[in-house]
Amino acid sequence: MKILVTGGAGFIGSAVVRHIINHTQDTVCVVDCLTYAGNLESLASVEKSPRYSFSRTDITDAVGISALFREFKPDVVMHLAAESHVDRSIDGPAAFIQTNVIGTFTLLEAARQHYSILDDKQKAGFRFHHISTDEVFGDLHDNEGLFNEESAYAPSSPYSASKAGSDHLARAWNRTYGLPVIITNCSNNYGPYHFPEKLIPLVILNALAGKPLPVYGNGEQVRDWLYVEDHARALYKVATEGKAGETYCIGGHNERRNIDVVKTVCSILDSIIVNKPANIKSFADLITFVEDRPGHDLRYAIDASKIERELGWVPQETFESGIEKTIKWYLANERWWQRVLDGSYAGERLGLNK
Repeated sequence: MKILVTGGAGFIGSAVVRHIINHTQDTVCVVDCLTYAGNLESLASVEKSPRYSFSRTDITDAVGISALFREFKPDVVMHLAAESHVDRSIDGPAAFIQTNVIGTFTLLEAARQHYSILDDKQKAGFRFHHISTDEVFGDLHDNEGLFNEESAYAPSSPYSASKAGSDHLARAWNRTYGLPVIITNCSNNYGPYHFPEKLIPLVILNALAGKPLPVYGNGEQVRDWLYVEDHARALYKVATEGKAGETYCIGGHNERRNIDVVKTVCSILDSIIVNKPANIKSFADLITFVEDRPGHDLRYAIDASKIERELGWVPQETFESGIEKTIKWYLANERWWQRVLDGSYAGERLGLNK
């Protein structure tokens, strides 16, 4: 198949692209405008494959996106491109509306035009897979409930509201125009190539540098943690085997309080790092509680029984195995994250067209 992956230079997108190139015979075209979170170095291991291509195109560019559909003629669109950091959405929501809402609309329209000229056999196989988040559901107010495919939408932040809006557009294009859309809502991802502004890589890299490990509020917020390579497998399975018009929730079955996640990272680093930064007996000594962010959701948790029942997907990694793999990856790939921290990775984007 020919698969168009938007946001393919991002954290989850690059994991999807690496999975497709390494484990299938499909051809991939990565579409990414290379904002700060897009990093082509995350695709270095597959960029020389004859089944890989890249286009630096903004998903809000209707002319550019339409031209790309005409040129590449995808069988499947996997739409991962999004602004995704809650704190950034609070400070500057406009970019989130532009990318997540207008960008999704632009892609849906280009896909609709492309779909309209396909023959019956091609139409039967075409899918527009819209990748979303469990944050569109707001938060859970008890310790037992789980989000599922029927959960009501109640977004709390500009980020989650913009993703909720894009989900609604995707469903509407399926219902009104018959575009074969599939939606997935996932829990918190972690793993290799994660941009250092997010909790787990931030804690790892701050600890290695002897810097404070900031934890919002009292750290009691609960998240369901999903190893990114497990998620990539799930997304490919949904895109290729999922039923048009359906939604699938994807979770890691790994609920953890944020404070426990941070302490786990510290404990593993304590066991690995012999020469700690000066005056530190345990990396946990660096934990610093900071003012909670506005509208912070307390708990997310996913009921992933539908995707297991209908498509046979289950996560391979426990939180313990996944977090250990993640930490060891960061320790072994200092060049990747140092180039992110010092900004030199951004130079790869300058002057790049296609």
